Amino acid sequence: MKYIDIHLHLDGALTVDIAKKLAELQNIKLPAENDEELKKLLTLPPECENLNDFLACFELPCSLLQTPVGITQAVPLVADNAESQGVVYAEIRFAPQKHTDNGMTQEDAIRAALEGLKKTKLKTNLILCCMRGDDNDSENHETIKLAGKYLVEDGGVVAVDLAGAEALFPTADYRDLFEKAREYGIPFTIHAGEAAGADSVRLAVEYGATRIGHGVRMNEDPDLVKTIREKRIFLEMCPTSNRQTNAVSDMSEYPFMEYLRSGIRVTLNTDDPGIEGTTLPDEFRYMENKFGLNDEDKKQLYLNAVSAAFTSEKVKEWLRS
Repeated sequence: MKYIDIHLHLDGALTVDIAKKLAELQNIKLPAENDEELKKLLTLPPECENLNDFLACFELPCSLLQTPVGITQAVPLVADNAESQGVVYAEIRFAPQKHTDNGMTQEDAIRAALEGLKKTKLKTNLILCCMRGDDNDSENHETIKLAGKYLVEDGGVVAVDLAGAEALFPTADYRDLFEKAREYGIPFTIHAGEAAGADSVRLAVEYGATRIGHGVRMNEDPDLVKTIREKRIFLEMCPTSNRQTNAVSDMSEYPFMEYLRSGIRVTLNTDDPGIEGTTLPDEFRYMENKFGLNDEDKKQLYLNAVSAAFTSEKVKEWLRS
């Protein structure tokens, strides 16, 4: 089985092995005596209550990604780890503004990630995340501007995203940001319908997002579900993530199969495999065992991901083949 992961956060993908390698390269002392302790620091505790608790787990991974060498090495380590699990194409996303604690600029972080791409065996592209938050409007606009500067069809920065605490910082606050993205001709996805409801997804669609990160709660509005289907917008769904952040209180009601089999262009992804302790094959097995995902569904998910990918038609043809 071959896989495509189009919703994969760099900082959320640091496994114990990757964290140890990055720490050694940068002479950083890890706050753990052994692998078991390190795993507890990197992966989510069972008592996680919501997305905000989930986001707090990024502190240690982010601390390992504050230098050019850290990012340049992390990108191929994450990509190669995905490839070892059968992934044939990935889009790694990260927020350049989260990597400036030790003096790097956003542009330094982007250049470091691009340098890392050259070392990957896996076919990989980059998505730059703007962040929901207080007092970071200028940083977000800088991310958009830099995405415009480095934008390519394939082999580098291919899109932007909006990530972070959706319930605390509503999508409605970011209209002008995505007007600017459209001005620059930058494709974009938006995290929506995860910690907030259908209105968040509706706004993302209104702004021009061709893909929605998660979108799990859009079924609160049946008319919106119809709009998503008719506009052929892609959903980047991540079951383990949604379960752990309690985006869905009862996974027996998880709408993934309902969306997929009604013709919505669903894709299946990991989100933050290091923090969640998952892999893309694990995600497929989970959907297979709990929801009866079959071979025809898997094929459709793969083809949906090819169509959704922010890459060239040439790469898409290769992926389909």
